[in-house]
Amino acid sequence: MNRLFLDVHALQTVPPSNLNRDDAGSPKSAIYGGVPRARVSSQAWKRAIRTYFSDEKLLEPNELGVRTKRVAELLARRITAMEPSLPHGDALVLASEVVRTATGSKLEVPRRSASSAKESHSAAPELKYLLFLSERQLDGLAELAIEGAADIKKYLKGAKARAKEIADTHHSVDIALFGRMVADSSDINVGAAVQVAHAISVHQVQSESDYYTAIDDCNTEAEPGAGMIGTLEFNSATLYRYATLNVQQLHRNLVVGACASNEPNITARRATEAFVHGFVASLPTGKINAFGHHTLPDAVIVKLRTTRPISFVPAFEEAVGESRGYVKHACDRLATYVPSLERAYGEGGSSRSWVLRVGPATESLSPIGIEVESLDSLITVIGQAVTDHVECYA
Repeated sequence: MNRLFLDVHALQTVPPSNLNRDDAGSPKSAIYGGVPRARVSSQAWKRAIRTYFSDEKLLEPNELGVRTKRVAELLARRITAMEPSLPHGDALVLASEVVRTATGSKLEVPRRSASSAKESHSAAPELKYLLFLSERQLDGLAELAIEGAADIKKYLKGAKARAKEIADTHHSVDIALFGRMVADSSDINVGAAVQVAHAISVHQVQSESDYYTAIDDCNTEAEPGAGMIGTLEFNSATLYRYATLNVQQLHRNLVVGACASNEPNITARRATEAFVHGFVASLPTGKINAFGHHTLPDAVIVKLRTTRPISFVPAFEEAVGESRGYVKHACDRLATYVPSLERAYGEGGSSRSWVLRVGPATESLSPIGIEVESLDSLITVIGQAVTDHVECYA
């Protein structure tokens, strides 16, 4: 398959909020163009996208994975569900041995459970890092454990290759998109098909502090005043967001271990559509109960390229000024920068473009691509374009 990259750009305004905190509880920030900007880390938004997949039922449960240190406990529950006659403690032993063999990972009972582990053999060992496994991989490992339940260590000596194969085939859509790193067994790593940039504000931002008080409902008239006081930092910003999807890598990840009945091209389309939908509509939920920062992007630009990914963040290296809002000025910047960039580097002929926008402030973006009326329309047309490309070069 020829190279194909799906670039997704979004301008999104968020009101006072603290979407993504640093270790001191302050909104994350970055210096760009010599001035401080609001920042939301790529990890925070990738987590929001993965959560959106399941919350909004964009993908079926068996198309998703689980990322956890508690993989032995998770696998043990699956083993007992398949074979109820096995005691939970025995299932934990089987699960631990299978995980060690399949992934090369080391498991041990965490310190918080060490004291109880002395009194009970049911304390579940954990990994020192998060391990990403698909639902189908977990099912396969559970079946393997049950087959060798009589003498699991002896059984796995002859089934090591099969155990590793189970852990490295039938990848879920989220593993195929975001990749997987296994520190103890790099041969079952999965290269990410998606790269997500840290979202940054198009303008200079200074965090503010909210001084809040909470009243004790049980106070009497003789006890005036607040029951609790504190401060909470926040900011508000118009963010430039960017991600790129390597369609070739996604297809390759999904083909690994795919069944004959599971057309890789169809899966690649579903994965692409789910990613675009999730990227556009998801939102990190840091302090969301305190701020209710539920917004959607003002504008989305999608570029399908056969050359290389290109971010438009340099358009905002000079911070947008403060005159009557930021969205219109940010759109005007992109409307000037994008054609200029593509003309200079000969990129215009190697891409197809679509624009989804809201309101008159985004009108200047219309010439950048084919306008679509809704997110559903955007998802459908992109899914078809990706499928056509995959079928042409498969």
